Amino acid sequence: QVQLVESGGGLVQAGGSLRLSCAASGTIFSSNVMGWYRQGPGKERELVAVITSGGSRGYADSVKGRFTISRDNARNTVYLQMNSLKPEDTAVYYCNLASVSGTTMYWGQGTQVTVSS
Repeated sequence: QVQLVESGGGLVQAGGSLRLSCAASGTIFSSNVMGWYRQGPGKERELVAVITSGGSRGYADSVKGRFTISRDNARNTVYLQMNSLKPEDTAVYYCNLASVSGTTMYWGQGTQVTVSS
């Protein structure tokens, strides 16, 4: 079993920055994909950014150039640096860890990010 614990959410003004962290514990696949998803009010959950254990990254078009995903494999931790935040970034952000095949997936409890205009 895998546990994911997120931290770093909060309230910030538009144009500000936040850094989210997610620490994984338990039996973790040596090759995996960690990522961040978000669910805004009245919206479906959407992919924000992902990073493989080898360091390959992918981003949603809406956050490219503003958000940066990184990971510390020794600490089984993934980070999301969010800059130039916009009100439309307001959402609950969920950490995700998946097997490379995507057949096994774990979720964190979510952390609220609110961006005021």
